[in-house]
Amino acid sequence: MTASTPSTGKGSSADRERRSCPAQVDPLSALRAPDDPPWDVYLTGTVFLDIIFTGLESAPVRGTESWARGMGSSPGGVANMATALARLGLRTSLAAAFGDDHYGEYCWDALEQGEGIDLSASRSVPGWHSPVTVSMAYEGERTMVSHGHEPPPETEFSEGGAPDCPPRARAAVASLTPGKQAPWVAQAASEGTRIFADVGWDETGAWDLAGLADLAHCEAFLPNAEEAMRYTGADCPRAAAHALTEHVPLAVVTLGADGAYAVDRRTGESASVPAIAVEALDPTGAGDVFVAGFVTGTLAGWPLADRLAFAGLTAALSVQEFGGSLSAPGWSEIGAWWRKVQSVEGQDPTALNRYAFLAGLVPEEQGEASPWPLRRAVPTIGFGRST
Repeated sequence: MTASTPSTGKGSSADRERRSCPAQVDPLSALRAPDDPPWDVYLTGTVFLDIIFTGLESAPVRGTESWARGMGSSPGGVANMATALARLGLRTSLAAAFGDDHYGEYCWDALEQGEGIDLSASRSVPGWHSPVTVSMAYEGERTMVSHGHEPPPETEFSEGGAPDCPPRARAAVASLTPGKQAPWVAQAASEGTRIFADVGWDETGAWDLAGLADLAHCEAFLPNAEEAMRYTGADCPRAAAHALTEHVPLAVVTLGADGAYAVDRRTGESASVPAIAVEALDPTGAGDVFVAGFVTGTLAGWPLADRLAFAGLTAALSVQEFGGSLSAPGWSEIGAWWRKVQSVEGQDPTALNRYAFLAGLVPEEQGEASPWPLRRAVPTIGFGRST
């Protein structure tokens, strides 16, 4: 990455095409038309450099030194979902501020050149250092320590802002903040962009859906079980999902080890899919990968149960690798998983049938010569230009 390219956020379409890394499967190929928006999904948010320690025997103890058996570094924050979407074959555009330090340069190159994500709406901010998160994974959970500053006020990204005119896209993913509105959400929705929303923990303790003003512009809302119950006052996640459909057409509640449950108010359809049991190396970003999988299936027009199953599968595959962004699976890994589970003797036919929709999607086995090797998080960050 050269200093001039990220500082302006510009680059010709031909340049972006040369840098892009094509996915093996285009899940929207049957739906594409000449007058489509240029992007399938638009995102905006903060990009962190994530440094992840895994293999800890327990939580760090005050006054002692803990050694981790594994370590990885990768772009984090909104980069988790952007990478997951791009690896699933969606044309993804990201608007974010990047520091002009080595961390920011690494994240920019990893996303633009490594994953083919459009960064023409992003900016490199002179003199601003990149936000950093250190994540420690142990006992199936994680503890994080983050550091960062708001971008300078002269940039449109200060105070969590985004460009005034988001690019045309089929869909956008918004992270809702209690008591705050993001003007780009209403604008994008008015232009036909389908808005999918997640939400973080309400630090105010109010848990008032009225405080999520942008929810009115959303097609789908994807909280976890605890968030859904607190916002609705329901005593179980399924009841919470049904209650949420009074505010948004489609509610998807993630249930952790129990999978996910979804209700579509427009069709009256509901679906429940159990989780896939895996040994988790690092759960960082699994929720983002789940959302990416669900958005992919929704844009492709799949049945609700298939969308849930696919989202859960992509999240399950992601936790078996380091890092929230570079752990996201591509179609080669999804295909490898599908072939493997079919070969297991005595496999439950009902469980197999749940994922039968993959048969017409996954690429043929490539052996040792995979045309799209995925980049993975590594302990040492390299700053050389990708070729």
